[in-house]
Amino acid sequence: MRSALVQKLKEHGSKHDWSHITNQIGMFAYTGLNKAQVDDLISNSSIYLTGDGRISLAGLNTKNLDYIAGEFHRVSDGQTLE
Repeated sequence: MRSALVQKLKEHGSKHDWSHITNQIGMFAYTGLNKAQVDDLISNSSIYLTGDGRISLAGLNTKNLDYIAGEFHRVSDGQTLE
């Protein structure tokens, strides 16, 4: 799921280096998104992460991965990741 998320982010046109997602282990992934980006995702996209940008991988699946990647790209395009 980690690799698929990074691939979808690239397909959406993200220029960020998301390798930190595939380099992690465990049930959660630190996305590198900041508090403002997380708040935007929660408020406008119904994607729920912790305030520090961690997302539960258990919530990702083949049906929602494209949407989530697109929204991650929307909030991070032209901005830096933490």
